[in-house]
Amino acid sequence: MSFTNYLETEILDHVFGGNAYTAPATLYIGLYTATPGEAGGGTELSGDAYARQSAAFTVTGNTASNSANIEFPAATGSWGTVTHAGIFDASTGGNLLAYATLTSSKVVETGDILRFSASQLDVTLD
Repeated sequence: MSFTNYLETEILDHVFGGNAYTAPATLYIGLYTATPGEAGGGTELSGDAYARQSAAFTVTGNTASNSANIEFPAATGSWGTVTHAGIFDASTGGNLLAYATLTSSKVVETGDILRFSASQLDVTLD
């Protein structure tokens, strides 16, 4: 996953500027049908029972991985082709912290449930 400009600035300001950065109490996974970027953007899903899902992460070495399965609600309509995932600091609005292209895009139709297994979402720094 790539960090957004927002998170990069917060980390630099915390480490080198001496200003406090408070980690979000809860992280949320969002889904996209168009690529987000360093400044955010992209097309996050909306409607048809879509909602960001909370996620917890475990850090081992230089990698943070989701520590449990993440399951989105059954789609009540077509969500289209999901191509990207993002990590947010709020369930709605808020700041996009990191984003990545999915290994395989997924067409989500009415009744489908999209899941990420534990350790399927990794954030790596090297």
